[in-house]
Amino acid sequence: MLVTGMSGTGKSTALESLRERGHKTVDADGDQWSHWARLPDGTRDWVWREDAMTALLTGHRRGKLFVAGCAWNQAGFYQWFDHVALLSAPAEVLLDRVANRTNNTFGKSPEEREKILRDLHEVESLLRNSATIEIDASAPLDEVVRQLDELSP
Repeated sequence: MLVTGMSGTGKSTALESLRERGHKTVDADGDQWSHWARLPDGTRDWVWREDAMTALLTGHRRGKLFVAGCAWNQAGFYQWFDHVALLSAPAEVLLDRVANRTNNTFGKSPEEREKILRDLHEVESLLRNSATIEIDASAPLDEVVRQLDELSP
C-alpha cells in the first residue's frame, strides 16, 4: 500500500506505528529510494528511483508492505499497490505539525511553508483523483493507523 499526502499529514509517523505492529515499511523520501532529477518542464524535484522502487515492489512477497511518500513520478508505480491511501488534513494542521516536528527540518522556513500551501492547493487534488481511499489525518494517530492496517490484504 502507498501512503501519500502533503508534508505534515503524518505519513512518517503512521509508518513508524505500522512498523511497530510488525509490518514492513519503507519511507520513500530517503536517499535509498529517491533522488533529485530534472523534470520535463526543466525544474528539479525529488523523485523516486525507478530501479530501486521497482525492485522493492516487484520483489515483495510476504506480509504487508507500506510505502510512504509523495513524488512527482509515483503514479508510474501504482500498478504494484493494492491501495493508494491519501492522508489529508487542513492547512493549519499541516503547518502546525511541520513547525513542531523534530524528525524533519522541512517546513521550518517561510519559503518551505509557502511551498506546502502551494502543494496543498495544486498537488493534493491530483493525489485525491488517483487515491483509492482518503483518510482524515487530523484524526488521532491510532485511528489513522487502524484504517491503513485494515485496508491492506
